[in-house]
Amino acid sequence: MRKFAVIGLGHVGATVAYTLVTKGLADELVLIDSNDDKCMAEQYDLLDSLGRLDTHTKIKVQDYSELKDADIIITAFGNIAALSLDGDRFGEFNFNTAAAADVGPKIKESGFNGVIVNISNPCDVIATLLQKYTGLPKNQVFGTGTFLDTARMQRAVGQALNQDPKNVTGYVMGEHGESQFTAWSTVRVAGHPIAEVAKENNLDLEDLDKQARRGGWLVFSGKRYTCYAIATCAIKLALAVLSDAHLACPASVYLEKYGCYVGYPAVIGAEGVVSVNYTELPAEEEEKLQSSAEFIAKKVKSLED
Repeated sequence: MRKFAVIGLGHVGATVAYTLVTKGLADELVLIDSNDDKCMAEQYDLLDSLGRLDTHTKIKVQDYSELKDADIIITAFGNIAALSLDGDRFGEFNFNTAAAADVGPKIKESGFNGVIVNISNPCDVIATLLQKYTGLPKNQVFGTGTFLDTARMQRAVGQALNQDPKNVTGYVMGEHGESQFTAWSTVRVAGHPIAEVAKENNLDLEDLDKQARRGGWLVFSGKRYTCYAIATCAIKLALAVLSDAHLACPASVYLEKYGCYVGYPAVIGAEGVVSVNYTELPAEEEEKLQSSAEFIAKKVKSLED
């Protein structure tokens, strides 16, 4: 039995829930939201789809005790109204840090011992807080982090070269936010180092990095939220846990060196973060990583002062 829970049913959480049900990925699904009416509405909208699907999902709502035997919790709480177009994911900082302080202890009290995949922004800060409040081992809590930003980089590079984005490999690292950076030393296109490809095709890597960083705001400026890409990322990570895939990918994982969660290459499997895939970076990229991680750590520390 594959049992999921989704906490927070805004655009992203609802998209996650819809995908889990319509793709037949969840045998049981627990929906939790601060708004009872919204939660019930999502439950019945999904229940009404079951009669036309080839799979079945039991859907329960607003019951933290149901988390005890869940395999995976996907946290997607947030306040989209707190965001503006200035490119700052910390617009949700106050709302979501308070939400994490409310949700985390309830998850702990339920006896949950599965894996938490966090989406809520600022992703790295909230992942750090959820691990603290739930008391789960650090490997059992991680965030989508730069998994999505890496996909945006792949899209930008792929578009520039008329290549399938899956032909582009490599990592965006650091904060899921403005201090992130593309580690170009890790990026290859159809097996060729990006430095060679960029030279041959007159690519502006700085502009492509900006496209990856600003990708979410491009979507947000048009429809005032994002949902499909981030939901896809969260579900792919969750399935990597369920199938013990040992998926090598960037995610928001705990780095002891910085004392917080940071977007970094990792291996995802049954226990969550199976390992951190420590990567040797050029000095310039290492400095960017340190600066980004220190920014996250400073935000976390501000909550303790």
